[in-house]
Amino acid sequence: MKITKRPFGTLADGTAVSCWTMENAHGLRAELLDYGATIRSVQVPNRAGRLIDVVLGYDDLAGYAGNPSFYGATIGRFGNRIGGAEFALNGKTYWLAKNNGENHLHGGLRGFDKYVWQGTEEPDGVRFTRVSLDGEEGYPGTLTVSVKFSWQGDGLMLHYTAQCDQDTILNLTNHSYFNLNGHASGSALGHRVTVDADFYLEADAASIPTGRKLSVKGTPMDFTEEKTLGLDIGADFTPLTDCCGYDQCYVIRDSGLRHATWAVGPETGIRMEVLTTLPGVHLYTANFLAPVTAGKDGAHYAARDAVCFETEDFPDAPNHPNFPDTTLLPDKPYSSTTIYRFDLAEM
Repeated sequence: MKITKRPFGTLADGTAVSCWTMENAHGLRAELLDYGATIRSVQVPNRAGRLIDVVLGYDDLAGYAGNPSFYGATIGRFGNRIGGAEFALNGKTYWLAKNNGENHLHGGLRGFDKYVWQGTEEPDGVRFTRVSLDGEEGYPGTLTVSVKFSWQGDGLMLHYTAQCDQDTILNLTNHSYFNLNGHASGSALGHRVTVDADFYLEADAASIPTGRKLSVKGTPMDFTEEKTLGLDIGADFTPLTDCCGYDQCYVIRDSGLRHATWAVGPETGIRMEVLTTLPGVHLYTANFLAPVTAGKDGAHYAARDAVCFETEDFPDAPNHPNFPDTTLLPDKPYSSTTIYRFDLAEM
C-alpha cells in the first residue's frame, strides 16, 4: 500500500490539517482528513477502468469546517439521535445539547466531526486518535478513541476502538455520502440497492425510535430484493413522508462481521458491498442536503444526490432497554468494524 500526506489548510485557531492518500495494489484510492477523521474521497474504477470518485465532499478545509451535513466524518460520541437530549446511566441523568429540535444529534454542538484528530501512518493504513475529556458535550468519562482506515483487498476497512475511564455510552459511525455514478453525477435514486434486513426501527415524526421493530415485508421499506432507491421513495407511507425519503435504521440479520447491503451505480457499474459488526445500518437518501451545495471539482449537490449507509448501534439505545446495550465499561474496550468493498456488477 502506498500512503502519502499533504497539507490541507489551517483552521481559524491556527491548527494545521492534513490529508492522507492511501492507494492499494489495484490503484484504488482513499483520501482521509485528520479534521473529523473524514473520508474526503474514494476513487474506484468503472467498467472502462477509469477511476471515479464516489464520495461527496469539498475542495478545501473551509467547506468541511462549515459543513452542517457531516460529509465523510466520523461521528461520536453518540451517532444518530438521543431523544429529549438526555439519558440515565447508573441512576444518574445526563443532559446533552438539544441540537436537533428537542433532541441530541451526532454528538452535539461540537461532535467528533469538528475536531482535528492525531493522525499516524501505519504499515497497512492510517489511524486517527483523539481524547474526549470527561464532560465533553455532557458525556461522562475521559474517552480515548481511534479509527483505523486501511485497504483490505478492494475493501476500505474502518476499524474503531475506544476505552473510557468510567462508564459511558458510545455509538460510532461514518457519515459518507456515496454516489456510485460519481460524486458530481446528480440524483442517486437510480441506484439499485439491497439491505439484508427483515425489520426496521419504528420512529416518531422527529426520528426518535419508539422501541418497536417493524417488518419490512409488504411495505416500501423492503429492500430484501434489489430495487432502485427511487422506486418507492414517493410512497404515501408515514416513515417516508415524515423524513422526505429514506432516513431509517435497518436491523441487520445475524451478528459478527457480515454482509449488510449492496448498492450499484447503474451508469458506472460500480458495486459497493457494506459489511459490518454492528447491529444496524441507517439508510439515508440525503433528503436534507441544501439545494445547490458547492462541492468538489465545481460540483453542485442537492437533495437525494447521494445515499448514506451509516453502520451503527441503534439510535436512542440508552433509553430503550430492549435495544443492544451501548454502555461502554472501563474494563471492556469498544471495537467495531465496517468495510466498504468495491467491484463491478454483472451486466
